[in-house]
Amino acid sequence: MAERRVAVVTGASSGIGAAVVGDLAAAGCNVVVNYRGNREGAEAVAAACRGEGVEAIMRQGDISSDHDCRTIAAAALDAWGRIGVLVNNAGVTRFADSGDLDALQAPDFAHIFAVNVTGSYQMTRAVAAPLAAVRGAVVNVSSDSGFSGVGSSMAYAASKGALNTLTLSLARALAPEVRVNAVCPGFVDTDWMAPKLGAERLAAFKRETAAAVRWFALGGAAITGQMLVIDGGTHLTVGAAL
Repeated sequence: MAERRVAVVTGASSGIGAAVVGDLAAAGCNVVVNYRGNREGAEAVAAACRGEGVEAIMRQGDISSDHDCRTIAAAALDAWGRIGVLVNNAGVTRFADSGDLDALQAPDFAHIFAVNVTGSYQMTRAVAAPLAAVRGAVVNVSSDSGFSGVGSSMAYAASKGALNTLTLSLARALAPEVRVNAVCPGFVDTDWMAPKLGAERLAAFKRETAAAVRWFALGGAAITGQMLVIDGGTHLTVGAAL
């Protein structure tokens, strides 16, 4: 029997991260469910993954800490001796009216970039060697805010723009052994948007995003340095007359 692929998913205790790690488990991957504070959610997600017949472990960690990133990577290597997929899903924001330039301060930018950009870089660096050993893949969960500049705040949109360019840089740096791509949903953290989307639309959005992540992670062998927007075409309305 072939060895199962091993996937590490950050920010996997809820929202899109939970959908992604569940989808990878259903595809036959052993998984690391990373969480920062929501242990109860992570336990439920890990249990659901085990229900798919794979192995799942939880690992607490804040990806803005390089030490924590290396600890998360070590957990996978200690358990299975290999890593084939990294999904950089963990992210933060601060809701701020774009018309109020006093709504954001330097610490807001620093915190958001520390997680959304630096954290994704640190996590990728922590698993780069084991990924290269098995010709693995990195999938960054970005946002169409990185293209449109529209989102929960200017700091958030700017961080996702930076994550998109980081995707390109990492794809170049790690080629040809490791593929690096990004998915760019319109509503990145579905829990934030749940009241507006409704349960049925929310579930469908999670499934579609998770399927795109899985395809980049386990398929698309000739594809790297790409960004896929998943927003129902709403990016086409950016800049339209009010």
